[in-house]
Amino acid sequence: MPKIYIREGIEYTASNHRMKYNPEFHENHGKPFTVKELAFLCSSWEGMKKADIAMALGRTHGTVLSKAYELKRKGQFEYFKKRGHV
Repeated sequence: MPKIYIREGIEYTASNHRMKYNPEFHENHGKPFTVKELAFLCSSWEGMKKADIAMALGRTHGTVLSKAYELKRKGQFEYFKKRGHV
């Protein structure tokens, strides 16, 4: 079990300081990503903090990282990045 700490009533993982799943903040947890969300994720990747992208999408930090790496592995990242700049 990873060590956690609580700050202002919110749980974080001690090893990487990421917010743990919280239904109040991660309302899209478990839902499929929309094309609009993928475009936002990819087009914001270089200019925003990853935690801020996660909060904007209502998803966990880890989920956002995993989705970006999945898109890069499949060669789809640049496609969605361009869609975000339309």
